[in-house]
Amino acid sequence: MLKRDFLKGLASGLLFLSTPAAHAATRALPASHNKNVVWIMLRGAMDSLHVVVPKFDKHLQNHRAALIKPIIDTLNPLDRGFGLHPSLETLYGWYQEKSLLPVVAVASPSRSRSHFFSQDLLESGNDQVDYQSGWLARALAQKQMQGLAFAHALPISMRGNQTVKAWYPSSLPSVDEDIYSQLMHLYDQHPQLQAQLQRGLEINQTMGEKNNLKRAPFNQLCRICGETLATTDTQAAMLEFGGWDTHNNQIPRLNRQLQQLDKGLQQLKVSLATQWQNTLVIIATEFGRTVKVNGTQGTDHGTASALFLAGGAVKGGSVMGEWPGLADHQLYKQRDLMPTSDIRSWIGAALQQHWSLNDAQMANVFPAVSVQKRSLIG
Repeated sequence: MLKRDFLKGLASGLLFLSTPAAHAATRALPASHNKNVVWIMLRGAMDSLHVVVPKFDKHLQNHRAALIKPIIDTLNPLDRGFGLHPSLETLYGWYQEKSLLPVVAVASPSRSRSHFFSQDLLESGNDQVDYQSGWLARALAQKQMQGLAFAHALPISMRGNQTVKAWYPSSLPSVDEDIYSQLMHLYDQHPQLQAQLQRGLEINQTMGEKNNLKRAPFNQLCRICGETLATTDTQAAMLEFGGWDTHNNQIPRLNRQLQQLDKGLQQLKVSLATQWQNTLVIIATEFGRTVKVNGTQGTDHGTASALFLAGGAVKGGSVMGEWPGLADHQLYKQRDLMPTSDIRSWIGAALQQHWSLNDAQMANVFPAVSVQKRSLIG
């Protein structure tokens, strides 16, 4: 390894122990400067039938009365006869403000019930998993924009683009100031590296408070995410939120999950401030869950689920997607909600409209699918 490469890697590692924005210069620009995207991956397979509930479907009670009866009278009404889980108070407020657009019965090309494979395929955005290339990284590349993943390692969604970095709050002790001084001395013959280190140190000072987190609850990450998008040249971020694999005791477990999700999303909007109006939030999960309840008051791995498009940039206030029905003959393999559209076609349409991507650029982002032609961005 060349000395230059070694030093560059060392400096990068030290800085990213302490700051999520070390790759991006802080800005004092108007809030309208960027159109941001926040991609939130719900890992574990969220049960969409317990979140965007088809109250109108007469077969719902037959399949899952034990899950539906405790919440049926408290659902927040959506159009077309759907109801939103009562724990999602913030999201319902967004729906009423026409900043939330649920899309039902969507799925990726995966028909596997493997969490890992289905997550990888969704993040890749192709018909087959490409572990070195993700759809959001490809979208950023079309406009030469910067992205940040709030994760310990770079998720597949964000791979394949050198302008994308990963960051996560570290509980490691702060790097001694003498280390930085030594690096500056070593960089005497490398002005570009010295300037990069200096810029990182300045941002490190600005972001220092955010690095004192010993744990990283979802709402804390959402706060940091919003602040980063609102104050730097980062234009897209990815957040991960696990714990959605509700094989047993689904009612209390999912209540807690949805409350945490709702609290985090509320914090995201607050920290984005005026930049909220220029933001698209995409929330999805790898697959849905079985229509019928299992023997432990939970649900098992399924197929179709729901997608949420949110943010001030979204033309919301309605439920989209073709509903397949819950009669036995309408289920996928007689057990799952049947997919009626490709989740990539909706994500692609939102991205294309939000970032003004042309058809050729979209073919690079989602090469195997045509995007929806419906107007999703206001």
